[in-house]
Amino acid sequence: MVITDTHTHLYAEDFDQDRDQMIQRAIDAGVSRFFIPAIDSTCTQSMYDLEQNYPDHIFLMMGLHPTYVKENYEQELQHVADELSKRKFYAIGEIGIDLYWDKTHLPQQQIAFRKQIQLAKEYKLPIVIHCREAFDEIFEILEQEKSPELFGIFHCFSGTYEQALQAISYNMKLGIGGVATFKNGKIDQFLNQIDLDHIVLETDSPYLAPVPYRGKRNESSYIVNVVEKLSQLYGLSANEIAAVTTANSKAIFGI
Repeated sequence: MVITDTHTHLYAEDFDQDRDQMIQRAIDAGVSRFFIPAIDSTCTQSMYDLEQNYPDHIFLMMGLHPTYVKENYEQELQHVADELSKRKFYAIGEIGIDLYWDKTHLPQQQIAFRKQIQLAKEYKLPIVIHCREAFDEIFEILEQEKSPELFGIFHCFSGTYEQALQAISYNMKLGIGGVATFKNGKIDQFLNQIDLDHIVLETDSPYLAPVPYRGKRNESSYIVNVVEKLSQLYGLSANEIAAVTTANSKAIFGI
């Protein structure tokens, strides 16, 4: 069984004490590919180090996370553009709008989101969207920017069935992780109405650990619990869930 974790922050300081062991646990569990989202310029070197240490397993994104859009966002966007011009990445991400923590920089978040979508089109790369309490704002920009060149993943999807269909209409796969296992996560109530061809798996580790680890540090090996949950929801074997979602991820990331 080959499983792909399409979104994991393996460079996070939460893993500083046991990073290699944690990655090995995931590989032993069948996770052979890890896609690493960027946050801002401070994580770039750590991402490159990971790639150097695990060249067969690590695939990097480049982008500016919406909660890190501050007064210096133009400088950070320039860093994204500079890195994209130097080497290969597999996506622009994670990018988007987050109104949960702070609405102060909404205009700057909107500018950063749009500019990074345009970079993705220029480089023919997928986008990986972070959305928190901002579906309307995200959809507004996607509607304005939609084109055959716009595609990607709606990371950590936690919306309604109708919002899922809208995201899919913009050529987005739904990134499904620990939330699907939560009693109050709600997406488990309609997920099996979404064709599995629109789904990819993720952990967002070290965040959003699935049941039975909820509230603890998440790690990529726990994606097996997400596979098991989808197996129950779709009435398919774990192997089928892993195979289809991995094929979906390969189509998105072009590997």
